[in-house]
Amino acid sequence: MSGRTQARACPERTCVGCRERAAKSDLLRIVAVGDACVPDPRGTLPGRGAYVHPAVVCLDQAVRRRAFPRALRSAGPLDTEGLRNALAVQAVATP
Repeated sequence: MSGRTQARACPERTCVGCRERAAKSDLLRIVAVGDACVPDPRGTLPGRGAYVHPAVVCLDQAVRRRAFPRALRSAGPLDTEGLRNALAVQAVATP
């Protein structure tokens, strides 16, 4: 026996809003483009990324804690209105 398991390890990330660890596939990657936070659902945009649960509650916590500028290493505040709108549309589309 080699000691290897058949199940592959799933990468984990920490939500910057609620600070809970979750599977990378369960979280939404956020990237700073200019002075705005942009969702990156495919995970292909260049640059540093921050992860958040795709829920408005976690987004509100992250904004209140000023987690996005810190996690994305931005010099100033970031606009999150576009991100908030995208999450609201996604929440309505998903029953």
